[in-house]
Amino acid sequence: MIPKYSIEFVTDVKKNKKNSKPNYYSTDDPVACEEFLIELLERSLPICNIRHEGLPMSRAEFDALIKRAAGNLAAKHLCTSLNLKPEEEHYRFGFAA
Repeated sequence: MIPKYSIEFVTDVKKNKKNSKPNYYSTDDPVACEEFLIELLERSLPICNIRHEGLPMSRAEFDALIKRAAGNLAAKHLCTSLNLKPEEEHYRFGFAA
């Protein structure tokens, strides 16, 4: 069975980038997919490709998923750094839902 989401990423970024072997993460849960993307963004790891049901996502779908993950990461950092509750962060900065 094909997983709903499959993310291709690289972990050995300090080595020769051209010879880096891709790693894969697969899940059927959209929330788990977004949380994994947040972790990749947090660690500045290259995201090579995202597939949905075995097919590469369109540029617009890929960008929307990354934008949502980046917004959640920004919200998390704002809440931590400014000691805010998610509701206050959303009211003041507009990231968290």
